[in-house]
Amino acid sequence: MATYKVRVATGNDLLSGTLDSISLTIVGTQGESHKQLLNHCGRDFATGAVDQYSVQCQQDLGELILIRLHKERSSVFPKNSWYCNYVQICAPNGRIYHFPAYQWMDGYKTLALREATGKTTADDTLPILLAHRQEEIRAKQDFYRWRVFVPGLPNYVHIPSYHPPVCRHRNPNRREWNGYIPGFPILINTKATKYLDLNLRYSFIKTAFFFLRLGPKALSFKARGLLDCERPWKRLKDIKKVFPTYKTVISEYVYNHWAEDSFFGYQYLNGVNPGLICRCKQIPDKFPVTDDMVAPFLAEGTCLQAELEKGNIYLADYRILEGIPTIELNGRKQHYCVPLCLLYLDPEGKMMPIAIQLSQTPGPDCPIFLPSDSEWDWLLAKTWVRHAEFYSHEAVSHLLETHLIAEAFCLAMLRQLPMCHPLYKLLIPHTRYTIQINSIGRALLLNEGGLIARGTSLGLEGIAEVMVRALSEITYDRLYLPNDFVERGVQDLPQYYYRDDSLAVWDALERYVTEIITYYYPNDAAVEGDPELQCWVQEIFKEGLLGRESSGFPTCLRTVPELIRYVTIIIYTCSAKHAAVNTGQLEFTSWMPNFPPSMRNPPMQVKGLTTEKTYLDTLPDVKTTGIILLVLWTLGREPDDKRPLGHFPDVHFVEEVPRRSIEALRQRLAQISHNIRQRNKCLPIPYYYLDPVLIENSISI
Repeated sequence: MATYKVRVATGNDLLSGTLDSISLTIVGTQGESHKQLLNHCGRDFATGAVDQYSVQCQQDLGELILIRLHKERSSVFPKNSWYCNYVQICAPNGRIYHFPAYQWMDGYKTLALREATGKTTADDTLPILLAHRQEEIRAKQDFYRWRVFVPGLPNYVHIPSYHPPVCRHRNPNRREWNGYIPGFPILINTKATKYLDLNLRYSFIKTAFFFLRLGPKALSFKARGLLDCERPWKRLKDIKKVFPTYKTVISEYVYNHWAEDSFFGYQYLNGVNPGLICRCKQIPDKFPVTDDMVAPFLAEGTCLQAELEKGNIYLADYRILEGIPTIELNGRKQHYCVPLCLLYLDPEGKMMPIAIQLSQTPGPDCPIFLPSDSEWDWLLAKTWVRHAEFYSHEAVSHLLETHLIAEAFCLAMLRQLPMCHPLYKLLIPHTRYTIQINSIGRALLLNEGGLIARGTSLGLEGIAEVMVRALSEITYDRLYLPNDFVERGVQDLPQYYYRDDSLAVWDALERYVTEIITYYYPNDAAVEGDPELQCWVQEIFKEGLLGRESSGFPTCLRTVPELIRYVTIIIYTCSAKHAAVNTGQLEFTSWMPNFPPSMRNPPMQVKGLTTEKTYLDTLPDVKTTGIILLVLWTLGREPDDKRPLGHFPDVHFVEEVPRRSIEALRQRLAQISHNIRQRNKCLPIPYYYLDPVLIENSISI
């Protein structure tokens, strides 16, 4: 008789426990146990509990390789879901086996779990284990399916096995709820999130904090008339009343310095869209800036050509927006522009705007605005650029390059890699809640009657077109962070804290990935010969990049360095890259003129006509401002249930080498955090968006 001591851990989230019957079957190399009910006096499988049991077997089962958890009907209670963290089994010889689950069991089913040692297909020799990994992949591919979101954008998750329940006693004359919440200004497509698989959803705590943040603020906006007033703002200072009590060091700095040229230029380096600016080697023909125009704004004794040759001239080009029609908001036609902005790195190290053109086509009706123009002309020209920056940031840098691409990474991983695969274990913390927040995005933002349709000049179709164009230009080399800075010619820019911090985090992640990958893949042949890895890479290329060969995305990986680069790109995109473009949204946008989502008048065609009144009349009206800032208020802050970068409470790796690598990663990130905080003490505007303690492991907001 052999006795196995079993510990079963239930999740800590509210409602993780179950009253259903749970049984266990243990499988070893020398046989398997009978199915045994796990039950003792008192409550079993309560939220947060670690229950202990003894399982008797007729013989020693040898090395344990697999367990089966059977969730069945209780004789008394109705069925409910159960979140299992893990199962640990102490064998008669004292060896402890760990079986990670970290998933929900919904309904009555059997869940087979592998022992936690990471293994590729080449590491498995037993037929039962090979059959298990094949069955796991087949089941996940059958359940998690790809679906076209918008033609030309990355495909996303579709779960056909989840359908709305049929209400047998529904009154046929009763109108179906249209998706509006009373007092809330945009249509919420609840079907985009309601039937999502439990294993992809927010925890109860995170869901509660999300809606508790949204609900009271929506009621406050409604009570103050911010969601109903369609008139323009009467005074600039009235915009501050949208968030009268919201104050951070940066939000106050934005409010006090938003009109200054130095802060306008600063935002290209350390704002919420710090990856756009490029070094200008030659003034483009479409932007006919002359030396005489900008000479007064350059250092004494120099000229435009000399500064170009020194590498001190930079360009922000928003050409991707060209030719997209606008929509009406609140009964008024909206407008946008496709500007070019020339910037100068002055001797003090400040990035200063020196010329702005509001169109890609020069001509008499498209003047080049200069800092020497009237105060309101120059301010409105900069505001038009910030309006274009809104689309470059929200549509491209934020939605497409982090959220949508990360969802493709995540879904391909779920469909192609079994839980025992080392890459699954490495990547799973960086996919947590990504599909859920994207589903919320499709319910709140990217739907008919949603935020984008009711709060932006371009509307839903226009934003989608911007993202389609951007995806057609994305390259694999650009996603490799060190290359991006070199290609844009900004590798030596002073006071570029985003670059400094992102490269530090990248280096820590790359070293961590290198240690893990080289442990499981000792040579190039192991990489090339892993069929699951290759299918994963092919699916990302096909479904995420839509098979576009010009993207440079690999369709297969042949060497260890190629795999290290690929995985580092994915982890960085799903964590630090998102933090850089998301965390500061509310701080930089709470003062709306710094980041307007729509414009009510067309771009200026002549100089000297802009006044404070025409400036205010061009900005978004009160209602549009309220809609945008309400949603940014909700999405700009991480709800509770956070997991900072490098903190992996779910134990997927059990081998000593990867466990040491995880600890080394934490130490490196802690040092980076310390360095950032020490540097920020000396800065007038602290840059902390890439402080590792503020970076989430995954895109979850």
